Amino acid sequence: MIIQTKIQKWGNGLALRVAGAMRDIPGFQDGTPVEVTVTDNGLNITRAKRKRRLNLPFSEEQLLADLSPKKAHADILATPVAHEMGLLNNSRQ
Repeated sequence: MIIQTKIQKWGNGLALRVAGAMRDIPGFQDGTPVEVTVTDNGLNITRAKRKRRLNLPFSEEQLLADLSPKKAHADILATPVAHEMGLLNNSRQ
């Protein structure tokens, strides 16, 4: 199917109105996510593929529920020395 339409000014940009058969045949609705492929010959608009949601066994909230500084080992963090921070002019670096 070929539909002739025109690109029109919309604010500071340009717009192509998706109306009539262009909207109804692919079933586009307000908020339908799309992917636009840009080539030298024009634009190709397709529905965006749904991102697969990972079905992980635990939520972030469950993983962090019982966490404390002691359990996260914050009490044993290393303290960098001056030459590791680049604060000393050590010739043996």
